[in-house]
Amino acid sequence: MHWQVQEVKQRFSEVLRAAEAGEPQIVTKHGAEVAVIIDIAEYRRLHGDHVGLMDYLRADPVDDVDLDAEIDRPRQPPRHIELAD
Repeated sequence: MHWQVQEVKQRFSEVLRAAEAGEPQIVTKHGAEVAVIIDIAEYRRLHGDHVGLMDYLRADPVDDVDLDAEIDRPRQPPRHIELAD
């Protein structure tokens, strides 16, 4: 979506909602594109702000995961594969 600067000033909440929904909002001034308003997560992804592996693991990302949950797996024997000489 393209917005003129004056429109952005008047409808800023609407512009932010659209950006948060994943729709980049382009701002124009005198008909020329001058800025883009995007969701903060997309900005961080593009900017390269990322968490290192050790920081990620220290943050306990699996806090709500039940690690003792039963896993239902098929109990079939492995298939036999003939290998050519």
